[in-house]
Amino acid sequence: MNMTPVKRALLSVSDKTGLVAFAKALAALGVDIISTGGTSQLLQQAGIAHQPVEAVTELAAMLDGRVKTLHPKIHGGILGRRDVHAEEAEQHGIEWIDLVVVNFYPFEQGVAQLGPADWEKVVELIDVGGPTMVRAAAKNFNWVGVVVNVGDYPSILTELKQQGGLSYQTKQQLAGKAFALTSQYDTAIHAYFQAVSKKTDASIYPVHLNLQFEKHQALRYGENPHQTACAYQLSGSQSGLLSALQHQGKPLSYNNILDAEAALTCVGEFTEPTCVIVKHANPCGVATAGEIEAAYQYAYHADALSAFGGIVALNRPCTQAMAEAISGIFMEVVLAPAYTREALAAFSAKPNLRVLEMSHSQLDRLEMKFITGGVLLQERDPQWMDVNAIKIVTKRQPERDDIEAMLFAWQVLKHIKSNGILIAKQNMTVGIGAGQVSRIDAVDLAVRKAGEKIHQSILASDAFFPFRDSIDRIANTGIRAVIQPGGSVRDDEVIAACNQHDIAMVFTGKRCFRH
Repeated sequence: MNMTPVKRALLSVSDKTGLVAFAKALAALGVDIISTGGTSQLLQQAGIAHQPVEAVTELAAMLDGRVKTLHPKIHGGILGRRDVHAEEAEQHGIEWIDLVVVNFYPFEQGVAQLGPADWEKVVELIDVGGPTMVRAAAKNFNWVGVVVNVGDYPSILTELKQQGGLSYQTKQQLAGKAFALTSQYDTAIHAYFQAVSKKTDASIYPVHLNLQFEKHQALRYGENPHQTACAYQLSGSQSGLLSALQHQGKPLSYNNILDAEAALTCVGEFTEPTCVIVKHANPCGVATAGEIEAAYQYAYHADALSAFGGIVALNRPCTQAMAEAISGIFMEVVLAPAYTREALAAFSAKPNLRVLEMSHSQLDRLEMKFITGGVLLQERDPQWMDVNAIKIVTKRQPERDDIEAMLFAWQVLKHIKSNGILIAKQNMTVGIGAGQVSRIDAVDLAVRKAGEKIHQSILASDAFFPFRDSIDRIANTGIRAVIQPGGSVRDDEVIAACNQHDIAMVFTGKRCFRH
């Protein structure tokens, strides 16, 4: 059991990278080779002696190729225990198979090429024989080596040449990789069936949630230097922050990734030129303008103190002028859908600055948060507030500029940790109070942050005011209007306070908590 001599190998692969060289090396070591279909044809063209699987089973492939390797002489040779089943195997003419080299046709790639609606053709992409052989070999790893990754060919050959077989530890590690592959493969098929069934199933939340992640990169450390960390990417995903093209800079840290994700989701709310600056997972400056250069300047000056060491996200290409402006202060990461050649040249003077290029594609409909022993899944906050959705509840009517500022503020407020208060004007934030345990504390923080810029501004609250104290606090500060969900038992008192201080107020009827 500790060492398995490899005398007979079965090769049946979709990814034929390096296969000919690997098979030649096996043959040179005296290994008898069995092969199937296209793999057999490739070996024949390369002049590598082997036995077609049909010669072993004494049956031709049948049912349009659906049945080739599902035979006792194949699976008995893989699954048999050498110390228990030798006599029975000999009675049935079964010869042991010591090495199984199999990988599958990439199901997700096939679906992408065919289109998910082509059901009949997609079904034919589901491999049955391959996963069955891989599972059988992995189960019997005491006796059988299973190779599903072409990157393992060199180390396999090295061990065979040096030891004449595969060690128990190697076979165990290979079996783990094999079960990871079959799990990933089945998850991809399950995801396809879920997507198809959505047409008939009204629920967006499946009974079984199967997720497959692949290791993307080890991180230097986690939130703090004494914590280890690693980033994993959803299998098959071609979007998201981990797919960004990094032009320069050190590898992203754990905190960089979280902050950049916060910036990316916030800037994705807007179609007009927008800049978002994030610090510690909260926006500290957001602005829209006719030109992206102006949007950046407004966002930066909204809270220049907090912007230091932050993350900048743009939804327009970054120009040389912008790159020079951003390089003039200390920033950790810049995100943009594209960069001019001159912009990249300007950034090169700041080699530690991480410059990421990625398009701001549509956000996933669902978002998740992991908890101990489980995961929470919810619909991403889809609300887009417009003028027809708000209700004016005060004697004073908000001015046109106030309404525009309130609608802008509401989209940003969705990305601020609750309790959240945002003060804005002219489509730019001027003061943000985030993550406070009481609403009045959030108001105090936002007012202090706004400073002199508070004149002729509006205030947005992510939930109702439980008391009138917040309104009394902003009286005579220059705040002209308030947008909030409403729904408190003390709404009348809050409205009365607004009327007393000549502040306009509108209700949205919806809150936008973010924890």
